[in-house]
Amino acid sequence: MSGPHRPADPTSGTPDRDGVTDLVRWAAFSCFLVPVALLWYGASFAGAAGTAFGLAAVTAACRLLLRRSERVAARPRARGRRARGGGRHAGEKAPVD
Repeated sequence: MSGPHRPADPTSGTPDRDGVTDLVRWAAFSCFLVPVALLWYGASFAGAAGTAFGLAAVTAACRLLLRRSERVAARPRARGRRARGGGRHAGEKAPVD
């Protein structure tokens, strides 16, 4: 198909950026910005450092959980008994005596 209404080629242009990576970058920026703002408005250095440490710990934990959920979501699902549906005779007709 050619012309101005051709669908975009998925391999052309910039590659898709990882949303988790962007999220972690913004969180890291916040770990820097929040303590600076606290210092600017008169908070103690110890309070700003504690806040930075706390934000960094929360950011690291969230990053680990997000990566773990991505790995779990990428796994193929197991097709066991529960995946087919419940019931003793699911999908078959049992004779009646």
